[in-house]
Amino acid sequence: MNMLFRVVLGPDNIRRLTVNEALDSVHQLKAYPTKNELALVAAELVKKHPCLKDPSMGTCYDSWTMSLFYKVGNYRHKLKEAGCSEVSVNRRTPGKDGGKRLKRAKRCEVNFLPDIPAGQCQASLQLEKAALMEEMKKRHHNSTFISAKMEMTFSLRRKEIVDEEPLVADVLTQWPALFLEEQVYLEFYRITGVPLKDTFFSSLDEYAPKIIKLYRSRSGAFGEDLKSLLDKLDQKTTNVVLHRKTTALQGLPVFMRENTNSLFKSCLDTDVEDSNLRGTQMGILSVIEDDGATADTVNGNVRCFSVIIEEHIVVDDLPDLPTALALLFGLIYALNMKYPDELKYTFETLQKVFMHLDTNLSARVLSFRNKMLRM
Repeated sequence: MNMLFRVVLGPDNIRRLTVNEALDSVHQLKAYPTKNELALVAAELVKKHPCLKDPSMGTCYDSWTMSLFYKVGNYRHKLKEAGCSEVSVNRRTPGKDGGKRLKRAKRCEVNFLPDIPAGQCQASLQLEKAALMEEMKKRHHNSTFISAKMEMTFSLRRKEIVDEEPLVADVLTQWPALFLEEQVYLEFYRITGVPLKDTFFSSLDEYAPKIIKLYRSRSGAFGEDLKSLLDKLDQKTTNVVLHRKTTALQGLPVFMRENTNSLFKSCLDTDVEDSNLRGTQMGILSVIEDDGATADTVNGNVRCFSVIIEEHIVVDDLPDLPTALALLFGLIYALNMKYPDELKYTFETLQKVFMHLDTNLSARVLSFRNKMLRM
């Protein structure tokens, strides 16, 4: 919200601030702000302009919070009638579900469904997309060219993904550049305004030691799964810091009492077949060198990691599990996918604790965060 305050109440705007200007600035950052976020805006508004205080209300800005809440709704209605993509996508349409199939941003996306850039049209963006696909056919890609075209076609890509909800196999065909590691990070930033790689690994560096301490203090309450992970960690003699981070992430589904086997899978490098992918909605595949080891050997030498979505390997040859999980999380946003029900608390932890996207935590995730921070 600090960025929101700078936009709405910065020095250049302070003298000419009006409610409509405030609403326009808020919408540029978030089409669907929460009441808590609007309360923060109202508080700053009253702080900057003491004459706007309402002494009849408890906090002196409650009336402004409610006013902003209703005006934001009216403002969205005007934008919807004007054809703004980010809100018109939520227009009710007849259907079996009574027209309540809303597609609004729900995970702190600030650029959920942008409009076509000025000077462009649907046809021109399709040409840009075709040029991008041709570049991806080359053996050696021009990363600068790809980044420029991906930025240009962002609105077209989001419209296709949000409106049409294509299968991942179709997105792989239509937008192959989206699955490049660098482009996953860039797409996530376009959607949320948060740098995925820097934020995720910074949080992991800070939290991993605390999480391991938490696991050790509570291992008896989670059976053999958590104890086995800690035993494997204790046997490591090299790259201990990386293994500690990996164990911290592998233990999240266990600590959240979710199905860890649906997220983390392993196989030998001589046995990467469809049978290992079948039924996997999304997950991380550890590919282990076949040197007499088995897929679950403690000291097996992991050759690489791969990201699986909808039974397809979408990113492979990754160096470590934290990188693979960060990319999987980024692709969930890029592909506008729902968290799997059996892993919803694990991904909520990644979103709200590691990435600091939203402060409204479920009871289970809030309990984990508080216990972890006390370590």
